[in-house]
Amino acid sequence: MSGEFAAPKGIPDYYPPASADFLAVREALTSAAHRAGYGHIELPIFEDTALFARGVGESTDVVSKEMYTFADRGDRSVTLRPEGTAGVMRAVIQHGLDRGQLPVKLCYAGPFFRYERPQAGRYRQLQQVGIEAIGIDDPALDAEVIAVADEGYKSLGLSGYRLELTSLGDDTCRPQYREALQQFLFGLDLDEATRERAAINPLRVLDDKRPEIKEMTAGAPLMLDHLSDSARDHFAEVRAHLDRLGVDYVINPRLVRGLDYYTKTTFEFVHDGLGAQSGIGGGGRYDGLMRQIGGKQELSGIGFGIGVDRTVLALAAEGVSVASQGRVQVFGVPMGAEAKSELVALAAQLRAVGISVDLAYGDRALKGAMKAADRSGARIALVLGDRELAERTIELKDLSNGQQQKIALGDVIGTVQQVLATPVS
Repeated sequence: MSGEFAAPKGIPDYYPPASADFLAVREALTSAAHRAGYGHIELPIFEDTALFARGVGESTDVVSKEMYTFADRGDRSVTLRPEGTAGVMRAVIQHGLDRGQLPVKLCYAGPFFRYERPQAGRYRQLQQVGIEAIGIDDPALDAEVIAVADEGYKSLGLSGYRLELTSLGDDTCRPQYREALQQFLFGLDLDEATRERAAINPLRVLDDKRPEIKEMTAGAPLMLDHLSDSARDHFAEVRAHLDRLGVDYVINPRLVRGLDYYTKTTFEFVHDGLGAQSGIGGGGRYDGLMRQIGGKQELSGIGFGIGVDRTVLALAAEGVSVASQGRVQVFGVPMGAEAKSELVALAAQLRAVGISVDLAYGDRALKGAMKAADRSGARIALVLGDRELAERTIELKDLSNGQQQKIALGDVIGTVQQVLATPVS
C-alpha cells in the first residue's frame, strides 16, 4: 500500500475500469424499476436512531450489533442508514404521500452502512438499489416487485441465480406459530443469547448460520405448515402470477430474512458462485411497519433491496462484463497549441450532441497520443495538426479497422455520427 491514508476497513473504492461495471449494474436495476412506474426518492444518509430500532427490529443483528450510531452536536442519537425501507416509510408518512394515489411506488439507490466483519461481498458500506410499493395489499403487486428484480438481473445477462420464496404468514396465524416455535426452541439446549433471541423473535433463531444451531433446529415447525386460509390463498396467488410472468422460483420453507418487519410474501435471490455471501438481493411484504413507526394509517407495503456490490461479483463469477467497452467514443489528438484550441471547441460541440469525447492533453507526441486513444477504447481518433488547420480539414481514423479519411472540419459531427452508427467490421 502506498500513501499515508487508505479507505476505512471494509469499504470498497470503485474506480475505472471496474467502476464501469458498477455503474452499469446500478443503471440496469434502476431502469427496470422505472419502467414499472417507480419514481425516484433520495433518502437521508442518517436518520433518528429510533426509526431503525422500531422499524427494523430490536432483536435483529442489524440493530443490536451492526449499526453506526453516534450522538450529533445537539446530543441527538442518529444512525447511518443500514437499510432503506424504514426511511422510505418515514418519508411517505412525513410528506403525506399515502394520502394520494395508491400504491406509492418508489425507487432508491445508494450506500448503506453496517458494521460487519468484512469479507468478499460483505462490506461496511454496501451499495443497494431498492423499490417499495406502499398502500395496496395485492398478490399481483408482490409478483410485480419480484419480477422487476428478476428483469433487472436478466437484463444484465446474469443467469446462475435462483429465486427462493416463502410466506411468513399474517396476524391471523403468526401468533399461534410463534407460540409453537417458541415451545420447540425452549426445549433445546440453547446458549443464553440465542434463548433471549427466541423470546423476542423466535423466527430469527431459524436464520442462525451456525452449524450446531442449524442442526438443533432442523425439526422446528415451519410457518408454511401453519398458514391461515387467507395467508395461504395470498401465497398461492403470488405464485400463480409469477408463473404467468415466467419467473422461476423454488419454495424454501426455512427462508428467514434478517429484518423483523417481513410478513406474508418473503423472497431472496441467491447466487452460489459467491460462496458464503450467496444472497444478491431480496425482500418481502411488511404489513405492520407503518404502525410501528408512528403512521396514522395502517398501510401494507412490499419491496426489495438488491446488492449492487454482490451483483457485480456474481457477474464476475459468470465471466460477464456489462460495461461498454470504451470509456469514450471519440479521442482527439492535437498537434500544437492552435490545434488543441480547435479540438477543445470541437469536443464541446460533439458532447453537445451526445457523443462522448476525450483529448490528449499535455502536448504529447503523436505516438504517445495515439496510444492514449487506444487505451480510451474510443472508436474514432481525430488528429489535427498545422497542415490540417490551414486546410480546415481533420484526419478521422476508425480505430476498429484502421481506416483513415480526411474530412472538412465543418463535416466532423455528421461524419462521426455516421461512423459510430456503422457496425464494427
